[in-house]
Parts: sequence; structure tokens; C-alpha cells
Amino acid sequence: MNYLEALSRRYSVKKFNNQIIPQETLHNILESGKLSASSLGLQPYKIIVVESEEMKQKLIPAFYNPSQISTCSHLVVIISKKTIEDNYIHGYFNHISEVRETPLENLDPFRNSINQHINQKTQDEIFNWAEKQSYIVLANLMYAAAIENIDSCPMEGFRQDLIEEILNVNSETEKVTVTLALGYRSEEDHFQHMKKVRKPNEKLFKFI
Repeated sequence: MNYLEALSRRYSVKKFNNQIIPQETLHNILESGKLSASSLGLQPYKIIVVESEEMKQKLIPAFYNPSQISTCSHLVVIISKKTIEDNYIHGYFNHISEVRETPLENLDPFRNSINQHINQKTQDEIFNWAEKQSYIVLANLMYAAAIENIDSCPMEGFRQDLIEEILNVNSETEKVTVTLALGYRSEEDHFQHMKKVRKPNEKLFKFI
């Protein structure tokens, strides 16, 4: 299946069939999130993958439309950072130094550039920026799932406070941004038979 066929087949599944995604396939999808483009390379987010049936059951009351959670294989929860602390940046540069086998002092110009960029932003601006990065991850996960012939449904309709309580998210420094259910569509989900509706090209694209 090429990527246009995969994206044409994709839709926001309303009910899955409880079938479990093979571990290798899940790994490939998650790697696409790991490899997502990220401003400054900082990846101001983390990803929780809910796979146990017990935890999915606990999370069901947090969603306004729980049918996806109760029938999906895995639930991906993307959590954005509210602040970028000095120790987070320090850890980032230690990691760069280790992976690229580069002395830390050689990275000072890049570090100074990041510090300047972060220090110019308010906390609200930092969080808004982090959330945008999280949605890039979401898009890559959805795309990779489609290529792997795995169905998905992105969801924002949830009680943030309840999810954060269940998943022990530190609401002072982090926030649940968006979730993504993964699995295989149920034959009972009639939405799969509906034609995809998108703007015609002449209304969507402008060439100048």
C-alpha cells in the first residue's frame, strides 16, 4: 500500500475490534513518533503507551466517547511540558555529546542559542510551542499507523484532570495534550464505509 492509499483508507475509528497489535508493528509506529521533527531537537513532550487492559478500564471514565478506549489495542497519551527547565536542557546536551561523541564545550554556541530562545518566551508561550511539537508527533504516529495498516483515532475529548490523576502526571510541569487510540476497526463501525470528505483542491491550495 502506498502512502496515498494508506491515508485514503485512514479514518477516525469509532469502534475497534479488541485485536492486539503485534509488538514489532507497534514498535515501528512508536519509532516514527521518536523520529518526528522537533524544534531545536528538544522534544518537549513524553509519550505514555497504555497497553494493559486494567489501565484502559481505569481510563474509560475520563473520555466523553469511551467506545474507542474500551475496544482499542493501545492508547497513546502525549504529554507536553509546561516549562523547559535548565536541567532538561543540560540533559539534552549531555545526550548530544554522548551520541555524537562531541565534547560538551563544542556545543556551547548551540546551547547559548537555545537558552536565548527559551528565555525570551513566557511560560504560556513555551507551553503553546510544546503543544505544537506534540501535534507533529501525533501526525507522524497516525501516518505510520496508516502505512502499517493499523487503524487509529486521535482524541481531545477527555477530562484532563482525571487522566493526569490516573497516570500520575505532574500537572505543575506537564499537561496531557492529546491521545491516540490504535487498533483494528470493528466490522460494526459503519463510519468505515463513508466516503472521505475533504476540500477540493481549488479551495485548499493556492499556487503563487
